[in-house]
Amino acid sequence: MPLGNSSDIRIGQTVYAIGNPIGLEFQSTVTSGIISAVDRTIKLKEEDELSYMEDLIQTDATINEGNSGGPLINEKGEVIGINAVKIKEGNNIGFAIPIDIVKPIIEKIKDTGNFVESSIGIYAYDKEVIQYLEENLKFDSGIYVVSINKTGAAYGKGLLVGDIITQIDGVTLNKMSDLRKYIYTKEVGDEVKLTILRNKKVLEIPIVLGRK
Repeated sequence: MPLGNSSDIRIGQTVYAIGNPIGLEFQSTVTSGIISAVDRTIKLKEEDELSYMEDLIQTDATINEGNSGGPLINEKGEVIGINAVKIKEGNNIGFAIPIDIVKPIIEKIKDTGNFVESSIGIYAYDKEVIQYLEENLKFDSGIYVVSINKTGAAYGKGLLVGDIITQIDGVTLNKMSDLRKYIYTKEVGDEVKLTILRNKKVLEIPIVLGRK
């Protein structure tokens, strides 16, 4: 199927989800809805470990177990997301991974036949989100570091919780998806340079990417 651009989606636009809800008995089911929100972050607990899925597309098109991996498409028939998860506590609250995040993965597999996810091992809030959590914290660009994985590449390398990462290798960051899309073009073992803002001072921190 042709790939669209998830950066072009609009809240309220019509979308369709295709998948196998509940199993193969209902294979190739199509549901419709709208884009309810963008840039959503949800917490997941798996095997007693907390993880995050960031920058998700929220839709009210019905998504059930079995829809995961199926396409979320626009009215042109272009894939703008990959259906991923639903909230069990609410009705018609489903999420899809934006296709723009997936494109570098597809290219890597086409070029090399494989994809290994590289990571710096952090979780950060987008600048649009932090204004609701920290009223006195304002910045023009960047992402706010909330946690650093103790087994991740950035741990012990000088990055601190509360730092604002404004650039990676000179590329401006405003969302976690900006960071992920860039890192997905790199390899495990590559060195990247983070530009951060800390106490109104600009610092640069080199980090060797690890494997997620």
